[in-house]
Amino acid sequence: MTAPLALIAEDEPLLAASLHAALAQAWPELRFLPAAADGVSAIASIAASQPDIVFLDIAMPGATGLDVARACAALSHPPQIVFVTAYDRFALDAFDAAAVDYLLKPVEPARLAQTVARLRARLATPDVAALDRVVHALARQWDAGPRAEKGTPPGTARETNDVADYLRYVRASIGGEIRIVPVEDVCYFEAADKYVTVATPDGDLLIRTSLRELLPQLDPNRFWQVHRSTLVNVADVVSAQHSPLGRMTLKLRRRKDRVAVSRQYAHLFRQM
Repeated sequence: MTAPLALIAEDEPLLAASLHAALAQAWPELRFLPAAADGVSAIASIAASQPDIVFLDIAMPGATGLDVARACAALSHPPQIVFVTAYDRFALDAFDAAAVDYLLKPVEPARLAQTVARLRARLATPDVAALDRVVHALARQWDAGPRAEKGTPPGTARETNDVADYLRYVRASIGGEIRIVPVEDVCYFEAADKYVTVATPDGDLLIRTSLRELLPQLDPNRFWQVHRSTLVNVADVVSAQHSPLGRMTLKLRRRKDRVAVSRQYAHLFRQM
């Protein structure tokens, strides 16, 4: 029997490489197509090569993971889909009911082993209607969640009758330890080499996701973007200071370091 063929669709090269390495260790016989860096490339690769399994990031440029899944659902022999996402709100019973799986970033080896076992079983007895069911379930959540929140300016609540389902905790690592950090304990998030630093009063931790993925999950009344690489907890801001060169920095209540503000966002603090 030919070994299964897999595609990883992930716009962050380090995350794609990390998942590839973890899968190669957990499932040595698995074959891989070249990783797709955006949704449009993923759709083209799937149509051309017909992989057995697709590991899909939900938030990708060009076309989202849900758009890719919709395209897969239209195929006569759709692949098994595993969503790899930082959005824990998508960890729903719908995944189990629809016979697909999900992995939360950062991917943990024990959880990946469960996914591999599930995929092996489902490749043996595929459910061709499963993908269509999960696409509809997730589309409802996506339209009411991250997609609806994009573009909301700082300090403006989402205009909806639903209660905003923003992140309350982040899973961050320091060394080999994973910690659960309440978002109110975060002073700021700062992008650093495909990771994001989680700056807390007690020190810095890392999450393996991008700032672009993280931003729509956070309450815009709590976290303001002040730089292309920085989100600050506005409750922690004590004052804004201008340097002789016209640069602005923020003094924080629970950190000694200062946060730089780019000119694009300086207007948020002009009255301080």
